[in-house]
Amino acid sequence: MQNFEEYNDSKHLDLSVWKKLLNISRPYKKHLIAILATMSITATFDVSFPLLNRQAIDRFAAVGTLNGLGGFIAMYALAIIGQCSCIFFFINLCGQVEIGLCKLIRRLGFKHLQELPFSFYDRTPVGYLIARMTSDTQRLGDTVAWGLMDFMWSAAYILIVSITMLVLNWRLALAVLAVVPVIALIAGYYQKRILASYREVRKINSKITGSFNEGITGAKTTKTLVREEANVQEFTQLTDGMCRASMQAAITSATFLPIVVSLAGFATAFVLYRGGYQVYALGTTSIGTLTAFMTYATQIFDPISNIARRFAEMQQAQAAAERVIALLETEPEIADTPEVVAVYGDNFHPKRENWPALHGDVTFENVSFRYTGGEHVLTDFNLEVKAGQNIAIVGETGSGKSTVVNLLCRFYEPTGGRILIDGVDYKERSQLWLQSNLGYVLQTPHLFSGTVRENIRYGRLDATDEEVEASARLVDAEEFILTLENGYDTDVGEGGNRLSTGQKQLISFARAMIANPAIFVLDEATSSVDTETEQKIQAAIRTALAGRTSFIIAHRLSTIRNADRILVLHDGEMIQSGTHKELLAKQGYYRDLYTNQFKAEKQQTLLEEA
Repeated sequence: MQNFEEYNDSKHLDLSVWKKLLNISRPYKKHLIAILATMSITATFDVSFPLLNRQAIDRFAAVGTLNGLGGFIAMYALAIIGQCSCIFFFINLCGQVEIGLCKLIRRLGFKHLQELPFSFYDRTPVGYLIARMTSDTQRLGDTVAWGLMDFMWSAAYILIVSITMLVLNWRLALAVLAVVPVIALIAGYYQKRILASYREVRKINSKITGSFNEGITGAKTTKTLVREEANVQEFTQLTDGMCRASMQAAITSATFLPIVVSLAGFATAFVLYRGGYQVYALGTTSIGTLTAFMTYATQIFDPISNIARRFAEMQQAQAAAERVIALLETEPEIADTPEVVAVYGDNFHPKRENWPALHGDVTFENVSFRYTGGEHVLTDFNLEVKAGQNIAIVGETGSGKSTVVNLLCRFYEPTGGRILIDGVDYKERSQLWLQSNLGYVLQTPHLFSGTVRENIRYGRLDATDEEVEASARLVDAEEFILTLENGYDTDVGEGGNRLSTGQKQLISFARAMIANPAIFVLDEATSSVDTETEQKIQAAIRTALAGRTSFIIAHRLSTIRNADRILVLHDGEMIQSGTHKELLAKQGYYRDLYTNQFKAEKQQTLLEEA
C-alpha cells in the first residue's frame, strides 16, 4: 500500500494530481464551464471601464461639452449592471462547487474507507484519516472553486488588457509586458520553496490531529498513568514544529509578493514618464488615452500578482491533494476477483440471490501467515472443523490465537496455504458473503452513539423491534436493559460510555446474534467483565451458539471446559488438541496452564474473602 503521507513528495508541481482531482469533479463540469465563461465576461466588463473613462475625458472634459452625455451614462450603467450580474452568478456558482466538491470527496473517501481491509486500520493513524477528510478536503474545495475563479478572471483580464494596450500604444504596452516574463521566472524560483514548506506544514498538522484524537480517546488512561505533563510536553513539541514550519512558509510567501509589486511599480513609473512626454511634448497621445493606459498599466499587475498568489496556494494545496488522492487510490490488500464480483457482487452491490447457504464447515490447509516485513505468525497450520462444533483456542500472548480467527474472518489472507468454507476456498466467494454469515464479539466492545435498540439493530438493519428484544433476551441482556432509564430507548452515550463494560459486552453479543450468523467468533469476550456478567455470557453462549460453528479465544480456561475441542497454540503452531478432559489427562502445556491459573484464581478468591 502506498504511504500517502509521502506521496509524490519529490515533485515540484504534479499536474497529474490536479487532473485526477478535476476528474473527480466531473459531476460539476457544467458549473466549472459556467464559471470560466462568467469570469471571461466579467473581465471584459472590467476592461471596458477605463475605455469609457477615456471617452469621458476626451469627448466631454477635454472639449468642454455635455452633448451625448445621456447616452454615455446609459452605456456606463449597463456596464455596471452587467458586471454586478456576473459577480452574483460566479459567487453563487463557486459556492456550489466548493460545497458540492467537499461533499463528494468526503462521500467517496468514506465509502473507500469501508472497502479497505482490517490491516489498513492496523497501521494507519486515525488522525491522518480525519485530517484527509476534513481540513485537506476543505482546502481542495476552496482551491478548485475560488482558485479557478481567480485564475480564469486574471488570465482573461491580462489577455484583454494586453490587446487593448497594444492597440492604444504598442510601444508603452511592450514596456509594461516586458515585466511579465521576469515575474514568471521569479515565480518558478519560489515554486519549490513554497511547496516544500507547506508540505511540511500539512504533515505536522496530521500529527497534531492524531495527537488530539489520542488525547481525547485515551483521556482515562492519561489520568490513571498521570501522563498529563508528558502529554503536554509532547504536544508542545508538535505545535512548536508546526509554528516553525508555518513561519518558514509564511516568510517564503511574504518575500515573493513584494518582489512582484516592486516590479509593477517600476513599470508603472516608466509608463507615466514616457506617456506624459508623449502627451505634453509630442502631442501624439490624448490625456484620456494616457489615463486609460495608466489604469491598465497599474491594474494589469494585480491579476499577475493574483495568479502568482493562487499559484502559490495551488502549490500549498497540492500537499493536501496528494494525500487525498493517494487515500482514494489506496488499493485494498484483500479484494474479491472480478470473477467473484461478477457472480456474487461487491460490498455495495451484492447479488444475494446467488449466495450459497453457509453451513459452517471450516478447513485450514497448510496455512502460513506473516505480516509485511515480519516473521511467520502461523506456520503450516492445519485444522478441520465440522459445522456446529465449538472450538476453543488458548495460548500465550503472540501464539497466533487472534491471527487464526482474523484469517477465518478474512480480515487478513494467508500468505501460504488456503482456507476452505464448506469445502470451497473462501477466495472463490465474496468477502461480504462470508462476513454476513459471521458474528464477532471483541474483547473490548464498541457501541455507536444512539440507543440500546439502535445498537442491537445495527447487526441487521431491517430487524423489527420484536426481533431486537428477542435477541437481547437470548443473551440474557434484557434484564439490565429494562432497568435503564428508558429501557431499549436509552441513549448509550459516545462509545457506550454510559454503560458498564459488561453491559456493553452483552449488547454487542445481542448485536452479533441478531444477524443469525452461521459462524461465531468470541475474541476473549469475557476477559474484561466481572464474574457475574461472565456467567451470564457463558449461559448465553451455551444457548445461542448451539448448532453454530464457533471459535472462542479464551483467557479464563474455566470458561471453555465444555468446548468440543480445545486447540493449544505456541509460537504459531498447534501443539495440543482435544477436549478439556483429554488435555488434562495428558502431561503437557494445557494441564500446566490450567493448573497454574486455577491456583491463581483460588488464591484471589481467598484474598477477597479475607
